[in-house]
Amino acid sequence: MLDLGKRSLLGVAISAIDYDAATTHLVDAAQNRHAFAASALAVHGVMTAARDLGYRDEFNRLDFAAPDGQPVRWALNLLHGTALPDRVYGPALMGRVLASLAEKGLPIYLYGSRSIVLNTLIPKLQERYPGLVIAGSEPGQYRTARPDELRGIATRITRSGARFVFVGLGCPRQEIFAANLRPLLNVPLLGVGAAFDYHAGLLRRPPVLFQRAGLEWLWRLTLEPRRLWRRYVLLNPAYVALVTLQSLGLWRPAAKHSRPSTKPTVEV
Repeated sequence: MLDLGKRSLLGVAISAIDYDAATTHLVDAAQNRHAFAASALAVHGVMTAARDLGYRDEFNRLDFAAPDGQPVRWALNLLHGTALPDRVYGPALMGRVLASLAEKGLPIYLYGSRSIVLNTLIPKLQERYPGLVIAGSEPGQYRTARPDELRGIATRITRSGARFVFVGLGCPRQEIFAANLRPLLNVPLLGVGAAFDYHAGLLRRPPVLFQRAGLEWLWRLTLEPRRLWRRYVLLNPAYVALVTLQSLGLWRPAAKHSRPSTKPTVEV
């Protein structure tokens, strides 16, 4: 189990963490009824926060943001010598957490995506993870919840008896949602991006070779070129350029927290 705490990547606090540590933190929070908010960020998420101070502040309030993409893991290893052996892929992390929660009998709540996805996802999860209790679900329609809606959402989750919340709203909506809902709950929230679609079988996973080579973006681009071309064609080169500047010491962005944290201090 590896957890080296948070490190600054373009000013975004990314946790140098592996699957075992991430799963343990999340499941422990569910067992002990602790408020906790986490996500897994690929290049798009890091760049979204790096380019917008408001988003960066929200993201850096998370208890952890795991390195979802290989390029994020590579950057942590380059900049901070973390020697992470693998990334923490959102859909795979969701699967590990689901298996542990099912084994322990801890109910879950699914928030986000669309009704058609949730209706397909729920029976697949119950089939794949025997004993899994789904206390409730709610489509988020891929939109940002208004501040006046948060307390009602928190009340529904609490009344359901859920001990864990998976959030599938896409980046950056799910990270902002998790950070803002955290103070209203005593259960952990995990932003999982497109994992709902993957686990529902509605989105094809990239071949292992693509994943290991850090080319998942290319796979996604071939599947959804009109929606994703700006994200990858524009942001990926900018990411490489900024990581290069940080590695050469020409730019030293600091990741600042909005609230006290028990996690290790962020290193620049």
